Amino acid sequence: MSQGTTFTKYISDCAKSNPEVPASLLISVANACKLIAKQVEQGALAGIIGSAGSGNVQGETQQKLDIISNDILLEACGKDMTLAAMASEEMETIFPANDAGQFLLLFDPLDGSSNIDVNVSIGTIFSILKKQHQGPASEKDFLQSGNAQVAAGYVVYGPQTTLVYTTGQGVQMFTLDHETGEFLLIKENIQISADTKEFAINMSNMRHWDEPVKRYVDECLAGVEGTRQKDFNMRWIASMVADVHRILCRGGVFMYPWDKRDPKKPGKLRLMYEANPMSFLIEQAGGASVNGKERIMSLPSEQLHQRVSVVLGSKNEVDLIQKYHLGK
Repeated sequence: MSQGTTFTKYISDCAKSNPEVPASLLISVANACKLIAKQVEQGALAGIIGSAGSGNVQGETQQKLDIISNDILLEACGKDMTLAAMASEEMETIFPANDAGQFLLLFDPLDGSSNIDVNVSIGTIFSILKKQHQGPASEKDFLQSGNAQVAAGYVVYGPQTTLVYTTGQGVQMFTLDHETGEFLLIKENIQISADTKEFAINMSNMRHWDEPVKRYVDECLAGVEGTRQKDFNMRWIASMVADVHRILCRGGVFMYPWDKRDPKKPGKLRLMYEANPMSFLIEQAGGASVNGKERIMSLPSEQLHQRVSVVLGSKNEVDLIQKYHLGK
């Protein structure tokens, strides 16, 4: 389609050729994110910056905008008749919508919320699954592997408000036109370069990393004099949405690995709300995504708030990191 096509038209046309596309739900998510974008833009002017004085189900401190964004998504998407139920990183259990609905929505309402106060890019991540039976949805219905996703995407609230999504037919990118209030197509069928000179990781955790991660980063830092024979740049925004968006735009590798601070936890990021949807996007763009040893989208989903280690981005780099984890 031509650049400038609205998201509503684009997704509606896709649904005409593929009835499995959750068109109305994707449009509902996009509309909710427009409302979130307005709240993010107002920030301190609306008195919504700072801690809410509460914690989420993971025990993390909630920001006011975390709660506002969660409520906007529940309200806007709950009206969609194709939606059976929702699950959010901010809620302990599922939120029922329409028993006759055929889709399930999972979301991180405001990823990177620690960056809110300093006006750094944050975003919303979403994943859509198909309900496998008739009647009311339960938590068990959500426990499907990433391979079962019928759609996934994110909206990044930065200098531009940009929506990126996939339904398994490539990755498309739209930017919000504030004059018309529409998301307009800017890129189709995005592909990530297989090689890169950029990596993203929180270097302050270096002393806690496992040996394969240390080995990879040490080789990157050695530059042209090292075994990789090229200089790397490091980028770390502390907002998964912003880091993944950069990778989709110009390549790179993002790592949030397991570390020794809490060895019983397999990782920090959430499989259902962050890792699976981002992995779907990255793979559709020609990249790769693993938990170190295994492909993330093939992992079994055992808990609604399951955590996982994440390495994703340019395929050749991810393959190398996986090779190190496998002891090769």
